[in-house]
This record gives sequence, C-alpha cells and structure tokens, in this order.
Amino acid sequence: IGGIMEHIEEAGIHSGDSSTVLPPYLVESDHLDTIRDYTRRIAKGLSVKGLLNVQYAIRDGVVYVLEANPRASRTVPFVSKATAVPLVKVAIRVMLGESLSSLGLPDELPVPAVSVKVPVFPFVKFAGVDTLLGPEMKSTGEVMGIGRDFGRAFAKGQVAAGQRVPTSGTAFLSVNDNDKAALADVARRLTRLGFRLIATRGTAAYLRSAGLSAERVYKVNEGRPNVVDHIVSGKVDLIVNTPLGRESFYDEGAIRKTAILHGILAVTTLTGANATVAGIEALKKWTIEARSLQEIHSS
Repeated sequence: IGGIMEHIEEAGIHSGDSSTVLPPYLVESDHLDTIRDYTRRIAKGLSVKGLLNVQYAIRDGVVYVLEANPRASRTVPFVSKATAVPLVKVAIRVMLGESLSSLGLPDELPVPAVSVKVPVFPFVKFAGVDTLLGPEMKSTGEVMGIGRDFGRAFAKGQVAAGQRVPTSGTAFLSVNDNDKAALADVARRLTRLGFRLIATRGTAAYLRSAGLSAERVYKVNEGRPNVVDHIVSGKVDLIVNTPLGRESFYDEGAIRKTAILHGILAVTTLTGANATVAGIEALKKWTIEARSLQEIHSS
C-alpha cells in the first residue's frame, strides 16, 4: 500500500477539490486496518497489476467503499514525494512481471513527515464564481506542504496555494444548524488566538450560549452595515461560512464573492475550518521554513 490519504473535507466534495493529509490524522486505527484489508481484497479480486486508487467513506463507525479505479491518479506523484518511493516506476516493473517482494518494499510505505495536498482554485481570475465546494471539481491544480506536524504542513500548503492566512484580526462565522455544535470548539480556539468574533444572528446566539463573546452583524438583506460592508471596509480577516440552505443562497454567495475580490480567506466546510485553525496555531508558534525533499528524507 503506497499510502492512505485522509480527505479534510467531507464526502460529497470532489476529491480533487479536497485538501488531503498523509498519514491520516483523525481516522481511527481499526478503520485504517479495515481500509488496508478491503484494499488488498479488492486489488486481488480485480487481479490488478499496477496502480489502484480506492476511495472510502466512514459514517457511524462503518467503512464504505465509494469507488475503485485500476489506474493512476493525481495523488501518485504526491505520495511518491511524501514517501521517496517512485510509485510509477514500481508499478511499471510490476506490470512487466517483477514481484513487489523482489523490489524490497514494505507492506506499507513509511512517511517521515506530515504531507498535505492543497488544491489551487482559479476563483480570483473568474469574477462572480462562487467558492462553495461540491461534487463538481473546480480546482485547476494543487500544491504540497510538508511539515513536522499537521498544522505546519497545512499552513505551508495554504500559503503555497496563494492564500493569505491571517494570524489575528476579526473572524466572521455563519454556519448551518447541523454545524453549530461543532463550531464552538473552532470559535474557542480562534478566541484563544486573539481573534474577535462576529456572526449572524443565529450563529451569534449559539456562540453566546456556549459562553463565547460574539458580536452580531446583519445579513445582506437585514440592513446596513451588513457583513459584506464589513468585508469591503477591511474589518474581516477570516470567514467561516457553511451552506445555510436555499433561503440564504443569495446572502452566502455575496459573502464569498466579496471575500475573493478582497483577498479574504473564506472556508466553506467545518472540517476545513478546523484545519485552518490548526494552520494558524502553527503560524503563531513557528516560522515557515523551506526544506528540500532530499533533506526531509535523509533526516
């Protein structure tokens, strides 16, 4: 097994648009064992000689197989750089008749550091395009961040992708009802980092009930100054905005499009928000350093 990569965004968002981390950082060990078992059984059942890409989803403690593709994918060069093993060359030699055991490879390739793949989006070049992620792929490239821990690797990937990651200022929060329970931890961590919190009515009320200080701001159709006015005037440094439903579609689209125009980082999933906060925490503690692949794999 070349590597098990964990998507940071939930299933339902195109795999090419999801940031991923190698090795996994949240998946439980018994689920990883199940993934290894299923992968080997699928590969043998399909009689695959070469590369195989399998996608899984985990819900309520059950591992589901989404799809199995007997081909290479964009993640092959990523995993090759993360493990220092040229997987394409290995696959070709296997296809030509050599065995994996003769190549001296372990059952699973070791990873000396945390590697994060971050998609690159063309939103800045296309005015009016919504940044909301879904099953339709929107990214046009990807970058790689490598660090000693997840936070540093993710932060380096975000910077490489052209994102301005703030380490202080004001965070605007507006999430759907399903995300509110998990938002409190994100908001609490942002508060500890020194961020001031502003939120729409429902989200602000929930944060206050959780013991957090959050100033209420108007939605676009509720009055002035509203959240878009705050973004335009430079009073917002980070946005966490998960889909709220059909009735808020116009308001959300206006927020995200304005964020693009003004270079403000807008996160549209709560898992992405958690990863972003981990990156900010790392940036507050460490200075980003560049290291070559040779240095990483020789240390």
